[in-house]
Amino acid sequence: MPVETKDIASKTRELVLPWKDRKGGVIPVLQTVQREFGYVPSEALQAISEELKIPTAELYGVVTFYAQFHLKPRGRHVIRVCRGTACHVRGSLQLMQKLKEMLSVEENGTTEDLRFTLEPVACLGACGLAPVFMVDDDTHGRLTADKLGDVIARYE
Repeated sequence: MPVETKDIASKTRELVLPWKDRKGGVIPVLQTVQREFGYVPSEALQAISEELKIPTAELYGVVTFYAQFHLKPRGRHVIRVCRGTACHVRGSLQLMQKLKEMLSVEENGTTEDLRFTLEPVACLGACGLAPVFMVDDDTHGRLTADKLGDVIARYE
């Protein structure tokens, strides 16, 4: 069930309170808001702007600069598919294609049920296990397209 705009603004104002009238709180506030909602809603940016007296455009600049912040809802589980050289040579593009088909989602997209977000990444640093992908903090290596269903089924 979507959170009402008024509720987002109200909750955000509560989260900002410890940083009101203090310098250096933008990133901690944004992190707290994202933990609360799973992303940084535009209503939250507006409330932060009003409470901290920082232009919304400046906050938007911070959110879009750092990869840790997201402006759209994300899945409960984030799947990161390695695109590094070793993984590419060993079939990561086929894994990505199979995942897109299985989940009915595009790269950098989130499934309608908010279960998964699918992201390509430059390298996961597990070249010896290529091809590799991660679900949340779990690394899965030496994968083939026929093994994907079993791995994904573990994440409800």
